[in-house]
Amino acid sequence: MSILIWAGLLIITLVLQITIIPLFAIYGVKPDLLLMVVVSTGLLQGKEKGVGIGFFAGLLQDLAIGNLFGLNILSKLLIGYVFGLVERKVFKDHIFLPILAMAAATIFNSLILLVVLGFLGYTIQPVPILVNYILPLLGYNMIISVPIHQVVSRVLTIKRDSRF
Repeated sequence: MSILIWAGLLIITLVLQITIIPLFAIYGVKPDLLLMVVVSTGLLQGKEKGVGIGFFAGLLQDLAIGNLFGLNILSKLLIGYVFGLVERKVFKDHIFLPILAMAAATIFNSLILLVVLGFLGYTIQPVPILVNYILPLLGYNMIISVPIHQVVSRVLTIKRDSRF
C-alpha cells in the first residue's frame, strides 16, 4: 500500500509540474514541485526514504523532460539523502522548516546541475544564471514549499493511520 501511495503522490506531482505549473511561470521560471516532495520526505522520513523518493522523482522527471538522462536522478537522490540526514535534528512542525530547507535545496540542486553540466562541457555563465534563474526559482520554491510540505505530511499521516 505504501508504494502505491508514494507512486500516486509522485505521479500527481509530476503531472501538475508538467501541465499546470507552466501556466504560472514567471519569466520562464517554474517551481520544482518534485524537489519539494523530495525535501519534505527526507526531512520527515529520513535518508532512506529521502533517497528512494529522490531517485524515483528524478527518474520520472528525467523520463518526462527528456534532457540529460540521469541528471535529475542524481540531484534529487543526493538532496533526499542530505535532507534525510537532518530528519532527527529538526523540529518537524516549525513553519519555517520547509521554507529554509527549500531555500537550501534550491541552491544545492542548482549547484549540482550546473557542476554536472559544466563537467559535460556546457558553457555556464554564473551571473546571468543566478540573476535570471536561480534567484527567481529560490523565491518561487520558498513560497510554494509550505503547502507542499503540508501535503507530504498529511500523506504520511494518512499512511500511518491506515495501518491496523
